[in-house]
Amino acid sequence: MINKVVPSAQAALHDIFDGATLMLGGFGLCGIPENAIAELIRLEVKNLTCISNNAGVDDFGLGLLLQKRQVKKMIASYVGENAEFERQLLSGELEVDLIPQGTLAERIRAGGAGIPAFFTSAGYGTEVGEGKEAREFNGKMYLLESWLKADFALVKAWKGDTAGNLVYKGTARNFNPLMATAGKITIAEVEELLPAGALDPNQIHTPGIFVQRIFQGQHYEKRIEQRTVSSA
Repeated sequence: MINKVVPSAQAALHDIFDGATLMLGGFGLCGIPENAIAELIRLEVKNLTCISNNAGVDDFGLGLLLQKRQVKKMIASYVGENAEFERQLLSGELEVDLIPQGTLAERIRAGGAGIPAFFTSAGYGTEVGEGKEAREFNGKMYLLESWLKADFALVKAWKGDTAGNLVYKGTARNFNPLMATAGKITIAEVEELLPAGALDPNQIHTPGIFVQRIFQGQHYEKRIEQRTVSSA
């Protein structure tokens, strides 16, 4: 069995290059690859195309890469928590492709499954559909959408083993499993790294065949994007 463990984020991300296309897993600030993002900042790679549901917040997650001007283009769905993202978009400093959330998820899934394109009704008749092929099926109009793939997929899991098998927890299962299949090189950071065979095969969400490198992350902040508490 191949041991895919590398000792650190630095070892895992050593070959990420200027101009690379990256997928970064997570939903909001939940399940994001915090250690990998910190290493991207240290590497000072630039002109990145980042595919992520969210764009982080001003002082955390992908927002840190935006502050450093390392991102050339964002492909995302929900970006409403990041004022710096808004500023760069309106000033023309940042290329942005906003995609309906379900379409984004399916384009990533298609990339991992080897499906180059599919039809969806989401966005037909709006700006999303401008310039795209449309076709009628059963009396309803659909848009042709293409797959999304990346040079590197950076994902974060709760547990993993030395063979690269991954288990996600809760909301971290949004986008992380899809992205793990759609990168030429998938790099996983995990909270707990276990020997091969220690995970229940019935509980594995991403089989190790999709993962090229895995490392145990450290010092997770796990911030809450919008904290709501009871007044009682």
